[in-house]
Amino acid sequence: MPSSDLRRTEDHALLARVVTGDRLALEMLYGRHAPWLTQRLQARCRDVDTVDIAVQDTFVAVWRSAKKFRGDGDVGAWIWGIGIRRLIDQLRKRRPTPVDTSTDAYLATAPGESSSEVVALDAAPGPAMHALATLEPDLRSVMIATAIDGLTTKEAGHLLGIPHGTVKTRMMRARRQLGDALEGSTPQ
Repeated sequence: MPSSDLRRTEDHALLARVVTGDRLALEMLYGRHAPWLTQRLQARCRDVDTVDIAVQDTFVAVWRSAKKFRGDGDVGAWIWGIGIRRLIDQLRKRRPTPVDTSTDAYLATAPGESSSEVVALDAAPGPAMHALATLEPDLRSVMIATAIDGLTTKEAGHLLGIPHGTVKTRMMRARRQLGDALEGSTPQ
């Protein structure tokens, strides 16, 4: 069994133990997932205290809602979904902090094999990542927040400090530019 399959199976088993109230299993999940989660959230929010609170809230939510995990996906992806929403909750309570939307920052914090396959675009250099890197920063940040992080346009707007409608407009422009860039990069 490849190591990623083994890790996925272990994560599912740990989460099943969390459902039964096993605190050690939660501690083990925290040890596996908190480092990459912290790193990825810090790429979206530079306020260390806000990120720390979001990470802690994430694992409290994992503890409370482990039974809601359907078991058909990656535990890391499920944790990421909780984590990014907890960060948004924290940002709603505080004054917005700068978000690093550079492609390099995203790539540096993409989860490893141990986390999840939540990345919509392959993190390896290729036409899609090259096309993403060529977008204007405001368009790139919207694409990262929605297509890669899986946020709704409303959540992305809040995270980025822009109106919901602006997110939708930027997404349309970004998709058009990505399509043009990818069309131009395909061999004829």
